[in-house]
Amino acid sequence: MDELRQTIDALESAKIKLSAMELRDDDYQIWYDAETQTLTCQGALRLGGPDEYAPIAQLLDEVVKQEPQNLELDLRKLAFLNSSGINTLSKFVIKVRQSSQIQLVIQGSNEIPWQTKSLPNLQRLLPTLKLQFD
Repeated sequence: MDELRQTIDALESAKIKLSAMELRDDDYQIWYDAETQTLTCQGALRLGGPDEYAPIAQLLDEVVKQEPQNLELDLRKLAFLNSSGINTLSKFVIKVRQSSQIQLVIQGSNEIPWQTKSLPNLQRLLPTLKLQFD
């Protein structure tokens, strides 16, 4: 019976690890919660071009491949995003548009200037995109 319990615990632990997609660095954290269909970005992304953004782009691509019906992108605690990051975010939005199965909602903050200036431009790439600012 103990072996069965250990096997069940191991499977449940593996399931959690499989559903948790996450990138961490000293300056930022990005993770996807498949249960709530929420992709969260926090910190400051000052990476130096497409090569350094490749792991983030890969994580975003994996989220799109899962085709969540309603995907929420929470950027309210992402204080800084450079032009390479905005380019990566734009490519993500285009992939969501190509999927056509995903309703994307982006949550931003009125307190962060880059968000109020740049996020509305993403609606040009995906007219069905919903922006919510707090």
